[in-house]
Amino acid sequence: MGATSHQAGAAGRALTADRPTSVRNVVLVGHSGAGKTTLVEALALTAGAVNRAGRVEDGSTVSDHDEIEHRRHRSVQLSLVPVEWGGIKINVLDTPGYADFVGELRAGLRAADAALFVVSAADGIDGATRMVWDECEAVGMPRAIVVTHLEAARSDYAQMAGVCGEIFGAEDPDAVVPLYLPLHGPAGADGHAPVTGLLGLLSRRVHDYGSGERVERDPDPAELALIADARSRLIEGIIAESEDESLMDRYLGGEDIDVKTLVDDLERAVARGTFHPVLMAAPAAEGARQGLGTVELLELITGGFPTPAERAPLAVTAPDGSARPAVTCDPDGPLVAEVVKTSSDPYVGRVSLVRVFSGTLLPEATVHVSGHGLADRGHEDHDVDERTGALSSPFGKHQRPLGRCIAGDLVCVAKLTRAETGDTLSAKDRPLLMEPWSMPEPLLPLAVEAHGKADEDKLSQALARLVAEDPTLRLEQNPHTHQLVLWCLGEAHQDVVLERLRTRYGVQVDPVPHKVSLRETFGAEATGRGRHVKQSGGHGQFAICEIRVEPLPAGSGVEFVDKVVGGSVPRQFIPSVEKGVRAQAARGVAAGYPLVDVRITLLDGKAHSVDSSDAAFQTAGALALREAAAEATMHLLEPVAELDVLVPDEYVGPVMSDLAGRRGRVVGSDQAGPGRTRVRAEIPEIEIGRYAVELRSVSHGTGGFRRTYARHEPMPPQLAEKIREQAEKGT
Repeated sequence: MGATSHQAGAAGRALTADRPTSVRNVVLVGHSGAGKTTLVEALALTAGAVNRAGRVEDGSTVSDHDEIEHRRHRSVQLSLVPVEWGGIKINVLDTPGYADFVGELRAGLRAADAALFVVSAADGIDGATRMVWDECEAVGMPRAIVVTHLEAARSDYAQMAGVCGEIFGAEDPDAVVPLYLPLHGPAGADGHAPVTGLLGLLSRRVHDYGSGERVERDPDPAELALIADARSRLIEGIIAESEDESLMDRYLGGEDIDVKTLVDDLERAVARGTFHPVLMAAPAAEGARQGLGTVELLELITGGFPTPAERAPLAVTAPDGSARPAVTCDPDGPLVAEVVKTSSDPYVGRVSLVRVFSGTLLPEATVHVSGHGLADRGHEDHDVDERTGALSSPFGKHQRPLGRCIAGDLVCVAKLTRAETGDTLSAKDRPLLMEPWSMPEPLLPLAVEAHGKADEDKLSQALARLVAEDPTLRLEQNPHTHQLVLWCLGEAHQDVVLERLRTRYGVQVDPVPHKVSLRETFGAEATGRGRHVKQSGGHGQFAICEIRVEPLPAGSGVEFVDKVVGGSVPRQFIPSVEKGVRAQAARGVAAGYPLVDVRITLLDGKAHSVDSSDAAFQTAGALALREAAAEATMHLLEPVAELDVLVPDEYVGPVMSDLAGRRGRVVGSDQAGPGRTRVRAEIPEIEIGRYAVELRSVSHGTGGFRRTYARHEPMPPQLAEKIREQAEKGT
């Protein structure tokens, strides 16, 4: 058997690898609309994984097969498409390009060993893609660039390759250079000459796709002249990364370096993450078998991208945090795998996409599941043993059975009911835990209510499943506002969450305005008299109490003091008065928000030997507090957040202006790395309900922020009055 083989299954044949060196894991990165999903289809077509229509056996496409993706015409989740090229299994991970689904991108980066950055020749490179490049560079992840949308009338490959060099090669311009130049066919009526082939800079061969099939030939003299300068620059860039220090002297001395030597050095440099070639690709024309540049791309992935075995040893600990030896990519080593994505299938149930880093994962085996404790996002802590279900390889919406998954490969595992995204799977007798990867904090609130009684009954379980699938979704039952809040990454994320609740779990919810936890307090000392006297035949009700309310420093809460003398309020009813005033304080006395930071002193009162009761004095205490509030100056307190905003230097001015317009106070700023600034501010929470969306607009998708609660402060009188009026109207 070769490096890879096909395993028959009911839904088709699944690729399986017998050693880590026969696997490549590559993630596609790029902004929404750059052509990542189209490129996945083109690679699958060229590799023979799909038919000429780009479809699997039942006619479905291999990527964007989710119903939500069909309706929205864009990717919203990570998808895996395995293909084979030259005896190598390539796990192609397609990620959404929209910022709201960056959690899926993070999962793809975690599961991959190399990244392919997809940029549009028509649209250029956005700031968010540049940020991901910088993150990959910081950890040394191997990267290459592929330029798409060559068919667009305004596309210019040479210009786009230059932009890639300027942006991605800022630290080393000679490390980001093209491997091929485009060969153009006759210009059309619009004057645009389509790209019909590639000129190989190293091989000095033409790869002509004009006939719908890739045909190699020698270049004519005019074509050969086109590549001279670009070839020299490419060779110099490769030689600069070569481990053979004599190579540069030999080249500068006029020696024609052997192409195989250059290719070997190129592939080693790409695998090390120090050289980043630029390629181009386009989907196959109707009826054609191969898309332009797809063969060259597959050859780069198999020859230049690293194998899982080349990955550095993986640091692990025991679940309790105690040290354990690092593990390597060895199929015979201890089992260490990670859940990189969790989804629900209406027929199979929960399906976990797992990357095996060490050991071999088998079906129907007992494994240990270690959670990371994301309790603040609604994820329960767990440290349990579970039995795996069937193993399978995804292809489109089908799962093709697998008998095992070795270190370095990716697999879908059924029936892991407790495992969630980010969890570690290990041997039950040797539990281990991987360091969690960084996930963005969801900061856009969505308050919801069940639409009806039937929805209310199913809502809790449906939300638990959604949170298990999506670690960028945080579930909060706010104890102050009594709202059920889903914290999301953006509006598109919110829409997908609501749609999944409705279509996947049959739960209809209604979005409602999100409330912040406002509070009330007294602005000055006041007194109140509560009189609850009723006589309607039989046993009556009688209770009178007099109180004084004084403001206290922030954070003091509600303090109750008894200063009754002479027994005017019997001792057994003083706790009743306290209970009544505290209950009223919790309900609010001005606009319906909890009363805080006051001292309530019981001064005097009256009782009746027969008609006084616990309930009567509770009512009298509440009435006294309401009367004191009616006569006093009341302040409405709003929560203030400490905001930490990270943006590129060019957006610092707009960000500060935007914060000032939201009643924010900038308290400082400092450099947070090359070209980036951290702005610190204090701002009322009521002003930043949609800041996750609005910062993205102000910073062109390049900014991020964190928020923490600081304190409650008095709200400006005009705003407080407006909220009181709304409370009186019941809106």
